[in-house]
Amino acid sequence: MKKVSLKLSLFVSLLFIIGCTKSNDSPTITTSIDYSEIEIQDFIWEAMNSYYLWKDNIANLADSKDDYTNSYYTYLSSYPDPEEFFESLIYNRSSVDKWSWIVDDYVALENSFDGISTSNGVEYRLSYESGSDYNILGYVRYILPNSDASTKDVKRGYVFNAIDGVQLTIDNYSTLLAQDTYTMNFADLNSGNPISNGKSVSLTKSEYQENPVYITKTLEVGGKKIGYLMYNAFTSSFDKELNDAFAQLKAEGATELVLDLRYNSGGSVQTSVYLASMITGQFNGQLFAKEKWNTELQSWFETNHPDWVENNFTNTLVVTDDSDVSVEYPINSLNLTKVYVITTGSSASASELIINGLNPYIDVVTVGTTTSGKYTGSITLYDSDTFGRSGSNLNANHTWALQPIVLETVNKLGVNDKDGFDPTIEIIEYVSDFQELGLETEPLLAKAIEQISPSGKAATSKKPSIFLNDFKEYTGESKYNTGMHIDKKLPDGLLNRFN
Repeated sequence: MKKVSLKLSLFVSLLFIIGCTKSNDSPTITTSIDYSEIEIQDFIWEAMNSYYLWKDNIANLADSKDDYTNSYYTYLSSYPDPEEFFESLIYNRSSVDKWSWIVDDYVALENSFDGISTSNGVEYRLSYESGSDYNILGYVRYILPNSDASTKDVKRGYVFNAIDGVQLTIDNYSTLLAQDTYTMNFADLNSGNPISNGKSVSLTKSEYQENPVYITKTLEVGGKKIGYLMYNAFTSSFDKELNDAFAQLKAEGATELVLDLRYNSGGSVQTSVYLASMITGQFNGQLFAKEKWNTELQSWFETNHPDWVENNFTNTLVVTDDSDVSVEYPINSLNLTKVYVITTGSSASASELIINGLNPYIDVVTVGTTTSGKYTGSITLYDSDTFGRSGSNLNANHTWALQPIVLETVNKLGVNDKDGFDPTIEIIEYVSDFQELGLETEPLLAKAIEQISPSGKAATSKKPSIFLNDFKEYTGESKYNTGMHIDKKLPDGLLNRFN
């Protein structure tokens, strides 16, 4: 596959170019064409043709598609909307590739990977009101520290059904919640049919960088020291903070670990490797997870760089500082042979990679509900000669970027669970039973502690527990689903095969 072949001639007028196609020596005839009109579509096709995991399943991604310039131009021109064109190249959006996306602002995308967003500090989910497919309620999962909400009367478990006094519905929720400043109107849950309780709070969004290491503490229960770590995203810019959390647990004498990934939708594969190495420590250099790319790329990797698709346990953490200088730190490991992981349907991607990668080595006990079932990883592709952000001819005319699925991961045994990981111990997280995160009596944590020390405090429950159906169209305030992404540099030799 040739890269940026069209970028070299944005304005070709009444010109005949004789050349060889990839499949034969037939001439390619180019007439009056303005390629600037379809430069974004050209970038999308080139990137997807090169990297998309399911390339073999999409006829329009065949290598021969751009052999004949006129027909290729006509094809790209038939999709004036870049997002629509991108969607036309997705393999079975409803049941297979649910995760690839495209953005028109890669700066915002990059910020999201660093945990930077615009937020008022309320992390919430939306659900339908009981018996309704139109009215919506929201509930607060947790509050971000040092945010606007952290100074206001809004807490985990609070329920809201209106913004600025307007009932939330499937038609208006997006507009109401997108405002930089709004008033959140609270209500009593009332079995899923909320009744206003007269309370409200005004909230204002600002730029916020979330430290995903939300809670680190050691609990002494029944003579055992149980480390508890609530970790909410695999954000590589906070790898050192994650390592510091394990240093704290070691210093406090923790010999057991409850890893809370209930709201962790994923992130960096490398960070997942680091976390697995912190939990263990006795498997340095052994295979944690292997990547499987599309047919062409996998063949190239196995022939030229088989090591590149292998992610191994490590005893060294590499952090890049603000001056782009790499600094190494020894990993703080607990050397555990068993770990307890709290999961829900929001536990996805890199969170599932932790479970799958550790399974062949230690006993992984999951507590909660079935995970998301996202077994794939993506990479950010830019409009440049290398598809990288630092490509020598990065197109300055636009800020579109792709985040397509490019690989799936398997563990040491070559397996994964594409339907999500069922819990070892099932317990549903009911909004009606919400307690402060990190309390020994918080239901999911209490159930995990019970597996370690039966003498622990029992969870207290408000009966009857109320189950809410999540509003599936809403996945969070950020427009970017973190998922699982590759943030290591591609081998230089790989680029040659696209020229």
